[in-house]
Amino acid sequence: MTVALMWEARAADGRGTELLEWARARAGELARTPLRTELLRAPKDRVLVITWWPGEYGDQLPELPEPDGRLITRAVHRWRFESLGPVDS
Repeated sequence: MTVALMWEARAADGRGTELLEWARARAGELARTPLRTELLRAPKDRVLVITWWPGEYGDQLPELPEPDGRLITRAVHRWRFESLGPVDS
């Protein structure tokens, strides 16, 4: 089984690039290496990091920490998903 962890934050005004680089650095410092890591951004300086891990839904997995409160506008949102495989076309 594969588990996807999603981490999403919104940067404080004018700090979008800083949050993006902070998230990139933290993703590279995880205690273990995930199968895959993807870094995404969206309007309003939102940053999303998705990591894919081998294991079960409830397994203890390394997660990105909460950034310094001055870097973000609200608490980080986190989601955990169990991969069901690709969708057939």
